[in-house]
This record gives sequence, structure tokens and C-alpha cells, in this order.
Amino acid sequence: MNVIAATSTRIIEPLWRVRIRLAWRSFKKGWGIFRENPIGLIGLGMIAFFGLMALAHPILMATVWPPNIYDPLMGYDKEIIVHPSPPTWVPHAATEIQARRPLPPLRHILGTDPLGRDVLSQLMSSTQSEFVLGIMAALITVIVETTLGAVTAYYGGVIDMIFMRIADLMIMLPFIPLMIVLGSMFDFQMMQLALVYGILVGFGGNTLVIKSQALTLKVKAYIEAARVAGGNDFHIILTHLIPNLLPLSFLSMMITVTGAIFVEAVLSFFGLINIRMSWGIMIQITQAAGYLLTSWKYWYLMFPAGLSISLLCSAFYLVGRAMDAVVNPRLRKR
Repeated sequence: MNVIAATSTRIIEPLWRVRIRLAWRSFKKGWGIFRENPIGLIGLGMIAFFGLMALAHPILMATVWPPNIYDPLMGYDKEIIVHPSPPTWVPHAATEIQARRPLPPLRHILGTDPLGRDVLSQLMSSTQSEFVLGIMAALITVIVETTLGAVTAYYGGVIDMIFMRIADLMIMLPFIPLMIVLGSMFDFQMMQLALVYGILVGFGGNTLVIKSQALTLKVKAYIEAARVAGGNDFHIILTHLIPNLLPLSFLSMMITVTGAIFVEAVLSFFGLINIRMSWGIMIQITQAAGYLLTSWKYWYLMFPAGLSISLLCSAFYLVGRAMDAVVNPRLRKR
């Protein structure tokens, strides 16, 4: 009798606590696998470095840097002698003007652009935009491709045929020229670019990979058990298929961030996106003033932005490669 009473009065742990505990256990296991891969840690460290740059810029602007000098768009150092950009019809004018242009003072660590604005401030300010764009585009892509992969695998038939033909079309189209055409037709801002990029990539090749994984999950015993227990299609897709597809989706998310940053740099260089400041705009300003690829003496006008694009894209790629070992057991060290 005492055993029955004790059993009846035992507090049952809420389901949300069980799920949190299981998720934390899965996270610790995945982190243990991830940190065994040095390239993943290198990529994570690079992302953290750029994240600190993005967080430090508003603090520096509010405490140390005078906005009239260090504002990335409107700031201007009056003590810097800035020459006008050379005429395009005079081949050697750029070299002659650069020879007379003095190096910036030490208070500008990375120098100033041709308009006298601080390059380091522009670099740090642009990092915020790149992170917002990359993460927003990646989240939209994950939602689109995971939903499409699960729905097309579960229903098949006409739905599968329609969405897969769209995916085939997106794979065939040259993506960068397509984004340049869209950028010339529409007034893209950061959020609009993230939305368009995320949707287009979500209908692309990664959907085929996720659909293949969903087809293997569809025939699992627990899917059939959920159907026999009375679960409708929406419940099965949302509760059983999509959660098991998310690890693969988040793996492709890293590659999506890399692509979004690169596309933004290309559109900014061509002046096809309406944003305040970005790394692509920094390179475009250097090119418009005639300083691009002219002399290593003026490396601070082109090298920081180009290197930042390369490093941040590489960082997300390295993290994605390391996450591949977490998702795919065959790639783990034995």
C-alpha cells in the first residue's frame, strides 16, 4: 500500500523539461565532436572576432570616436588632404595624383578613404550589416528548404513534381547574373535582399538533398506509428519530419551565409543595393576614385574590405565543414 501511494504521489517531470534536457545532451555531444575538428574552431574564432568588431563599433562611436570624424558615412577629417578623382580619359592622372596624396595620420589606423572617412570605422560598421544579412538570409533559406523538402517527400505526386522542377530551374540559372538583373530592377535594401536571396536559394539544390533525407525518414517505423495513432499530416510533418531534418538544414545554413555576403559585396560594388555602408561599397568607392589595383602603396584603400569579405566567408565555410562531421557519422574521427 505504501509503494502504491508513493508511486501515485510522485511528481511527473513536465515534457518541456525533458525536451530541454535531451536537447542539452545532444548539444554537448555535438560540441564534443565539433571541437575535435581544428578548422571548425578556427572558423568559429574568426566569426567571434568579426562579431566583436560589430559590437565594438557603436560603443566606440558613443565614447571614444567623434562622430563628425569617425562616422562611416558622414564623418570627415579636415586635416586629411583629399584630391579629386582623376579624369577617366587621362591614363596616368591617377598615378600622378596618388604620388601627391599624403599617407593618413596615425589616428586613422587603417587610413582614410578618398573622401577622408576613416576606413576602420567603415569596416566595423559594415560588419553589422554583413552579419544581419547573412543570418537573415540563412534563416529564411532554412525555413523554405526544410519545409519544401519535408512536404514534397511526404506527399509526392504533383506537389513533388512542381517544386522539384522549380528547384531544377534554380540550379540551371546563373545565380550572380540573376541577382544583378534583379538588383537593377528593384530597389534592394538589406532586408529585401535577405528575403529574395533566402527564397531563391531555398528553392535551389539544397532542397533536393533535404528531400532525399526526408524520403528515408518517411519510411521509418515511428512515422507509421504516429499515423496509426491518429496523427494528421500536419502533425507528422511538423513534429517528426522537420525536427529530424534540421541538422542537415543548419549545415547548409553556413554555406548560405557565405553566399549571401558574397552576393551583397557584388551588388554593392555595382551600386545595385540601397544600404548605408558595406564592404562592397568601400571597394566601389576606391574603384570610383581611381585607386583600385593601382599601387600597393595605397593598400589601406582596398585591402581591408577585400580581406574581410574573404575571411568572413571562409569562416562560415570552415564552420560548415566541421558541422558536416557532426551531422554525418561517417566523417567523424574513429
